[in-house]
Amino acid sequence: MEAGTPTEPERPPEKPGTVIRRHGVVTRVWHWVNAVAVLILLGSGLGISNAHPRLYWGRYGANFDPAWATLPHFPGWLTIPARYNLAISRRWHLFFALVLGFGLLAYMIGGLVTRHFQRDLRIRGRELRPSAIWADFRRHLAFRFHDEHDPRRYNLFQKLSYVAVLFVALPLAILTGIALSPGMNAAWPWVLEILGGRQSARSIHFITASALALFLIVHLVLVILAGPLNELRSMITGRWRIPE
Repeated sequence: MEAGTPTEPERPPEKPGTVIRRHGVVTRVWHWVNAVAVLILLGSGLGISNAHPRLYWGRYGANFDPAWATLPHFPGWLTIPARYNLAISRRWHLFFALVLGFGLLAYMIGGLVTRHFQRDLRIRGRELRPSAIWADFRRHLAFRFHDEHDPRRYNLFQKLSYVAVLFVALPLAILTGIALSPGMNAAWPWVLEILGGRQSARSIHFITASALALFLIVHLVLVILAGPLNELRSMITGRWRIPE
């Protein structure tokens, strides 16, 4: 997400009911492209998992090797396609992996050009004070997710979660996915060496995808609690009404 104006200096509080511009075009386009890509990647990834639902560490993994995790068989309503078809699942997965990767690259460039990252996601020292962290936590417990003085500003928990997703989880999912591709592995075998082997890369890929799925669920719950119509409109048009 992207705020429309700088967060400093302090601005006078805006009245509830005021409509403000909250998300820029780059953020809105990337949000929806990324949402579609992640959902299809998760569904097709579960279809791929059904082919061999075991996770290992190291270079090798087979039916009779000890696995650190045995995954359930995921039902058809969760997988893409709904019926088991490993080849089709892989095609969906590989195509939307490209959509995710190049979409993230475009968003990173846009965020640097517009100074979105520096302006809106930079964590300042005063936000790490225990009193500030406790105040943000109490506001979350009261379902007040927006700053009363500047609704465009993200609180500490929002910044930490977005930074973790943008700069850790998504790049790691892309890196481990690239390492699992035979063509990429042949060109850059050192990537698998860094990750500890093919099976380690597969395990890290699954763990990262699970973390992204958890983030998606929490994100949707918070959107509902914050007012789904207002939040949805802001991510489509950029205009957001300050709640009471």
